[in-house]
Amino acid sequence: MQNIFLQLGTGNGESSIEDGVWNLVDKINPLQMPHDTFVTDLAVIMILAGIVTLAFFKIRQPLIIGYLFAGMLIGPLSPLWTSFLPESGTGGDAHGGSIGILSDIAALNVFAEIGVILLLFVIGIEFPFAKIRSIGKVAILVGSLGLFLTLIVVFYASTLLGLGFMDSLFISAALSISSTAIIVKVLEETGKIKKESSILVLGILIVEDVIAVILIASLESIALAGTVSIEGAIAVVVVATILIVGTFTVGIRTVPKLIDKVASAENREILLLSVLGVCFGYALLANIVGLSVAIGAFLAGVLVAESKSAEVSKILSSPIKDMFVAIFFVSVGALMDVSQLENYIFIAIALIAVALGMKLGGNLLGNIMLKQPKPKSLRSAFTLAAPRGEFSIVIVKVGVDAGVVSAFLFPLIGIIAIITAFITPFLVKAGDFVIPKLVRK
Repeated sequence: MQNIFLQLGTGNGESSIEDGVWNLVDKINPLQMPHDTFVTDLAVIMILAGIVTLAFFKIRQPLIIGYLFAGMLIGPLSPLWTSFLPESGTGGDAHGGSIGILSDIAALNVFAEIGVILLLFVIGIEFPFAKIRSIGKVAILVGSLGLFLTLIVVFYASTLLGLGFMDSLFISAALSISSTAIIVKVLEETGKIKKESSILVLGILIVEDVIAVILIASLESIALAGTVSIEGAIAVVVVATILIVGTFTVGIRTVPKLIDKVASAENREILLLSVLGVCFGYALLANIVGLSVAIGAFLAGVLVAESKSAEVSKILSSPIKDMFVAIFFVSVGALMDVSQLENYIFIAIALIAVALGMKLGGNLLGNIMLKQPKPKSLRSAFTLAAPRGEFSIVIVKVGVDAGVVSAFLFPLIGIIAIITAFITPFLVKAGDFVIPKLVRK
């Protein structure tokens, strides 16, 4: 900038002034900004998230749809910016050179994971141990039944659609796992997060997260050795059981007391740092023992919920959570290659229909078998039916990275994740309309 002003001040006549002005214009041209830097990407996301939040609030639509749509438009895989922006070599790790306003996807994914951790932590504060204990057995049985029924039926549907054995295996595993982040966000936005059916939904999602870790370990074993490691699957179940039991025995007697002791200092900054320390410490512990960070974050929230300062902790943590959750959903949308939509739309719709129907039917069947109240059963089934997200993408990526599945499965699961994310809020609203009529009969 200093050199430009020197040019303006020391040039010879109008030609030098004109050259300096055009040089200045070129420097501040937004389409020529250093769009391959993380700071620029983060600035774009936060500005866009603010605009989307206001726009979708005004039209009374779920914010998650706006975030995903915005990410699809400005991401490095969007064809919208092809004629405006030069190609960048620092884009997504799996896509080589990329074109778009957002380009540093690897860095954005780090912040996206932070968003998931904080989201599950704040939600965990809503559910003290007494609530979780009341639905434990039901969540395990219903969640397992819905997941494995979906996996089996989607596998056979995939083979009928012409996919190979390994492609069918990985895509069916991916489509059997509901997205915890999307469901929780939709329940928050619709004001249903504290309903009894939502407690059951959250319990089922935790069960699915544990099973997802087992599936990933098993599929990695298949990809590398061609056999399923039963010992590895059993080890994951044992570790998850130990962590959960330890949380609800030792952790629940110590951590809440420590938080209350910190809160007695009556300093909100110290309390915030302390509860965030518990959150990320537990997420790290879960990750170290081979479990999902989402499980660790949720369990940390449950421990904070047992303290006397739970409500204050939630109020302090929520703004930070909101920021990172916005980054998460925009970056997920940015990873989706919308230019591939026309190539896979038929198979995507077919698999969505099968997976949605089986997940809804499987969860409803499990609830009926366990004699759960009809409204509660229907609401949980409608909520869990549609969304596929973070774990689905990870499962398919395992197969793609190992070279045992077709490369097109990654954009396919991306398209499915976007479509099901769009469907979810409307399916929840459809449940609100249909359920009262079914219950009256």
